[in-house]
Formats: sequence, C-alpha cells, structure tokens
Amino acid sequence: QVQLVESGGGLVQPGGSLRLSCAASGSIFSIYVMGWYRQAPGKQRELVAAIDNDGRTNYADPVKGRFTISKDGAKNTVYLQMNSLRPEDTAVYYCNAGVFNSDLTSTNFWGQGTQVTVSS
Repeated sequence: QVQLVESGGGLVQPGGSLRLSCAASGSIFSIYVMGWYRQAPGKQRELVAAIDNDGRTNYADPVKGRFTISKDGAKNTVYLQMNSLRPEDTAVYYCNAGVFNSDLTSTNFWGQGTQVTVSS
C-alpha cells in the first residue's frame, strides 16, 4: 500500500554532510510514523531517527545533535539531514513507514536502501 524510495546517499569525508530523502507514494494517508534505519555489514539494523504525525521525533544516541529528521507538509517526503559524519555512520540507510491497517494492526514498509560511506 505504501512505496518508499530513498535517495541522497553517497561517499563523504569525515565531518561532511549528506541529506537523505525518502519519497512515499500509495496510501500515504495511513502513515502514522516514518523513520530511518541503518545497517552496517555484520550488524543488526538499527533505528536512526523517527518522526510521527504530531511532529514528535526520536533519535538514537549516536546521532543526537548531528542528525535531523523532518518531513514536508504533504507527508510525501521525509528527510534525514546528516552533519558531522563519522566513519561509524557508514551503513545502508533504509526509510521506514509505519501504517495502521483497517483492523488497527500495523505494518512496516521499507525502502530499497541507500548507501552512505564516510571515509577519508
């Protein structure tokens, strides 16, 4: 019901910045929360940041003060502004959307992922 497409990843030097975008389409009216996850080689996928329909945000401790999650007014796009990037931020970043179903159960939808590499 929801399709997510990420963009904006790439190679950046330590201390640099990147802005990731996630375009949502389909039943976007059903989305109650969107977020960014990341997965580094050999590690579990972990939450980076999330934002709900009330504008409340949540950040993982390693990115607090450096990353900012936001969304546009139409809720078609969510962004992750990443500043002061570190090599340990290197991972595939995935956009996620939480959706309420008609029976009030929830479903997670995932984007295809975008690679972020922080290296000198």
